[in-house]
Amino acid sequence: MTNKLYLTDSYLNEIQAVVVRSSAREVILDRTIFYPGGGGQPSDTGRMIAGADAFRVVEVRKEGEEVVHLADHGTIAAGSVVKCQLDWGRRYAFMRYHSAIHLLDAVFMDLFKSEGLSSGSQIYEDRARVDFSAESISRSQIETLFDRANSLLKEDRIIRSYDLLQEEALKDGTLARTRPGKELIQKLKVVRIVEIEGLDRQADGGTHVSRTSEIGTLSFQKLESKGRNNKRVYFSIA
Repeated sequence: MTNKLYLTDSYLNEIQAVVVRSSAREVILDRTIFYPGGGGQPSDTGRMIAGADAFRVVEVRKEGEEVVHLADHGTIAAGSVVKCQLDWGRRYAFMRYHSAIHLLDAVFMDLFKSEGLSSGSQIYEDRARVDFSAESISRSQIETLFDRANSLLKEDRIIRSYDLLQEEALKDGTLARTRPGKELIQKLKVVRIVEIEGLDRQADGGTHVSRTSEIGTLSFQKLESKGRNNKRVYFSIA
């Protein structure tokens, strides 16, 4: 089992780890800072350094309780000690966008008394999209959503993560906003929660900033209809 350090410290961007197993370009470490992707957040990239050899980490995925790192070339022998380094600018952008999505979801639910996220969200390097459950929503209403969210960002609320036992998580029906999220809680003995102080709590396995002030300013880009009850909103942050 890989020790997933990204779950407890999203800001950890360089560590030493030991290669547990490798095959061709795939490497499994005893511990990792590389997020394997999920919930709309892409996997991390970076590099692993073994002695005088440097390997680009071009993709990361989760297989059971292990995290598999795909290198751009070669094989790193089992037992090797490697230095792991994230592409930090890319990761930090994903952290900001992921926290922004949680904030927008919470504000949307409060303003429009909706269930919030429907089919989920997707983060890109320079923008993100959020799909909301709503039969109809106007551009002016979305602009109101962003005005309210940007106002809350200035309050510099704490964002933290912690674990709940499945029994406790199931008591709060708002912790999972999407169908896959609700199904996942049913399978987990321990559920990781990400909370924006006094505003939002969600079951989530991604990486986040520690305060809302780090997110920046949200800019609404585009509104699309993706079905009767699915409205897609694109935005960027600065």
